[in-house]
Amino acid sequence: MKSVLSVALFILMLTNVFCQQTKLTVSEHLKSAYDVQDSVMIKTRDGASISAIIVRKKGVSVPKPVLFQFTIYVSPNDLKSLEKAADNDYVGVIAYSRGKRFSPDEIFPYENDSNDAYDVIDWISKQNWCNGSIGMYGGSYNGFTQWAACKKMHPALKTIVPYVANRPGMGLPMENNVFINPNYEWSFYVANNKYLDTIVGNDRQRFRKMQFRWWETGVAYSKMDSIDNSPNRLFQRWIKHPSFDEYWQKMAPYKKDFAQINIPILVIDGYYNDSQNSSLYYLRELQKYNPKNRPYLIIGPYSHFGAQRKGAAVLNGYKVDENALINTPEITYQWFDYILKNGPKPEILKDQINYQVMGANEWRSAPSIEKMSNGYLKFYLSDAKSQKFYTLSSEKPTKKNYLSQEVDFADRSISNNDYYPDPIIRKEIDTSNGFTFISEPFKEPLLVNGSFLGEIKLSISKKDLDVGVTLYEVMPDGSYFHLAYFIGRASYAKDSTKRNLLKPNKMESFSFYNTHLVSKQLQMGSRLLITLNVNKNAFSELNYGTGNEVSKETIEDANEPLKIKWYNDSFVKIPIWK
Repeated sequence: MKSVLSVALFILMLTNVFCQQTKLTVSEHLKSAYDVQDSVMIKTRDGASISAIIVRKKGVSVPKPVLFQFTIYVSPNDLKSLEKAADNDYVGVIAYSRGKRFSPDEIFPYENDSNDAYDVIDWISKQNWCNGSIGMYGGSYNGFTQWAACKKMHPALKTIVPYVANRPGMGLPMENNVFINPNYEWSFYVANNKYLDTIVGNDRQRFRKMQFRWWETGVAYSKMDSIDNSPNRLFQRWIKHPSFDEYWQKMAPYKKDFAQINIPILVIDGYYNDSQNSSLYYLRELQKYNPKNRPYLIIGPYSHFGAQRKGAAVLNGYKVDENALINTPEITYQWFDYILKNGPKPEILKDQINYQVMGANEWRSAPSIEKMSNGYLKFYLSDAKSQKFYTLSSEKPTKKNYLSQEVDFADRSISNNDYYPDPIIRKEIDTSNGFTFISEPFKEPLLVNGSFLGEIKLSISKKDLDVGVTLYEVMPDGSYFHLAYFIGRASYAKDSTKRNLLKPNKMESFSFYNTHLVSKQLQMGSRLLITLNVNKNAFSELNYGTGNEVSKETIEDANEPLKIKWYNDSFVKIPIWK
């Protein structure tokens, strides 16, 4: 199984670029052409210090708009990005999260960035080289810090351009209340020193062995760092908050915080960005609480890194369409010129939502994510057989029935829920456990457009379980094209902020919707296929179903297998464009 550990590899691949060092070196060329302030310290309201670098073109005395990056990553390439800003008639500023570079404070990723971003923006706005207009940009953690800066809006912040933005507690380090492993090693990488601990970051073998050792021994998830013999203070901090509680809520805009975000926003993301549900969470909440703000989205077949750069011609084995590749840095500057200098709007922005249709070699646009589709295909997870699979039926079953599954959490020879999209196209899928449902072949081409959703009806012998649902296109040649997936904890399906345990052996239902968005042209003769399973593998927290704190459950809680009845009036809804 290709694991969600790949998320960590995406992040840690930065180590090929970022160097562990004591300072950034300002070249003689940079000194000759630019005014560089590389040791700026900015005081926050609560007395902390933020380390920053400022680059301006020499000989320019007129105040300019400022392009601001706020990041936890300290990279020698930072100077190049600031130089580019100056070359494009802006002032370039980069500031590092509290505790990084020259900041003497302790490092706590995510926790202080909202307030600190406001203070840095306030400081920038008062400098004589700033004309009062500030834009922010960047990806991943840098995308998160832009939204964090919007929790309390500063009047000088005029626009943000977040790519593949993280939303702590909503994607990483947990997805739909299930802790996943990538941020475990990332916490050492970013917090072991003032720069980046590339020695730890490159030691992927160490963490891979650790997680499989955890899996094999069955110790509590909270004890994973005891296997590694290296205390992980951030991991321990995070797992104390399995609910999307105030700890996570205060890191970025939450609910009514979105109502006061009135600046123009351009979001760039990818269908195969692992943290896509984080990034699109911000957009959906903004539309919910402030429908008058109509942000722009560009999305296509890109990974976490590809969306931040120029994409990749081949993504997880899939050769993307010729017109799918974009130039994110170029579009970013076009956007800043549009917003901050009254330049032309980037040509790619035909409407608010701009998306590449995989398999059609075309771009389309829509006024909102919801209007990417104009209908749904509703399929029931039937107990009727369809050759080696079960039927994905458009007709509601006339007789209520169920499929039975038994999961032995003590048996570590079996992993469940192979959902990760690498490769995107595969010849076979794992059908050794769980259930697989397939539709009839489509008699005409079909455009799947948006995020699928559904309702699971079940009864279980315990009090909780983690569920995986994966959507594929089965192409006419029999190969499987991975479209989207969902993993989540049943006890949090109704409310991510409060756990509601299931009642053993009682039929219950829960809805799921926080799945990955996709656009794919299906061929005539293709089918849709759904896999349904319990999430049990070495790559995320293991929910034994006792109802106790999941991170403290152990293999000793696996005395009795989990017995599930999956009812045949469960359904999925696939968004389409007719």
